[in-house]
Amino acid sequence: MKDFRWSFIVTLVCLAVAGWWGGRTGLGTINALWLALVLGVLEVSLSFDNAVVNAGVLKDMDAFWRKAFLTVGILVAVFGMRLVFPVVIVALAAHVPLPQVVDMALRQPEVYGHHLHEAYPAIAAFGSLFLLLVFLGFLFDDARELHWLGPLERRLSALGKLDNIGVMVALCVLFATRWFVPPAMQETILVAGLAGIILYVGVDIVGSLFGGEEDPATGKAVARSGAAAFIYLEVLDASFSFDGVIGAFAITRDVVVIMLGLAIGAMFVRSMTVHLVNRGTLNQYVYLEHGAHYAIGVLAVLMLVATVHEVPEWVTGLLGVVFIVASLASSVRHNRRMGRPQAEA
Repeated sequence: MKDFRWSFIVTLVCLAVAGWWGGRTGLGTINALWLALVLGVLEVSLSFDNAVVNAGVLKDMDAFWRKAFLTVGILVAVFGMRLVFPVVIVALAAHVPLPQVVDMALRQPEVYGHHLHEAYPAIAAFGSLFLLLVFLGFLFDDARELHWLGPLERRLSALGKLDNIGVMVALCVLFATRWFVPPAMQETILVAGLAGIILYVGVDIVGSLFGGEEDPATGKAVARSGAAAFIYLEVLDASFSFDGVIGAFAITRDVVVIMLGLAIGAMFVRSMTVHLVNRGTLNQYVYLEHGAHYAIGVLAVLMLVATVHEVPEWVTGLLGVVFIVASLASSVRHNRRMGRPQAEA
């Protein structure tokens, strides 16, 4: 429980503020508390695969950058991505000054939510292409020795010998959107998707500039540098947060309660990340990281589909859980075959 101590403290603080806010605004104290809890659970359900992938990166980071991720990073995740970023998006999309958007969010949440939904196609295109490259980077990793799906994964990972194969596939996917995206949205989707690809490539360039470690046998980078890994994790968290922020408006229009509820969820995702690292869970359940990356791949596709067709949040969350549970079950069977003890929770 030590890893979750701060999550419970933040939860109590957020619930206290939500109750006070609900009593002050007429939303109702009990109603505000309930909505904040529901939003917290929603955020965790949508982001558990995020925690697994975060843990895979975090375990290779040094103490300084790991601490930065768990302190500065959580401030960026909670206040930056769950509160400030949506306001900035609405300001840019609606061409409205930031102070007016803040006032709109507090006094006219329906209008604010409408503008945020209008901006979603661009947000989804950006996030989906970034997440797709995260998935493809894992799928085309020719240095990976363990394969969950056997021959299929081995053939796909062998393609990693081809330079920039992941970027090529992502660009082809983005180009293909012209056949199902309405003409009026095509330029927006193209620019946003390219921005996601550029950011992913940029993070890798930062890693190269900082000189990541290399495997002496292959000469390939085996871990991102601390700075590059920190940036990568923050962008990854941002990409995962989009669905939670947008989906929250289906539960309540109160932006303060939304921010508090999502903050609770974000803290628990961070705690789960730390728990997975401290317990060495990824080393014990060897296919768990595979399942998380496949869940990310599915999420990337669903986000791209959501630019033209609404995809319910429960579908995204359920598919993520299916992949995680399946990979966990495969890991347990693998450990039994190898005669390995199971990890403790």
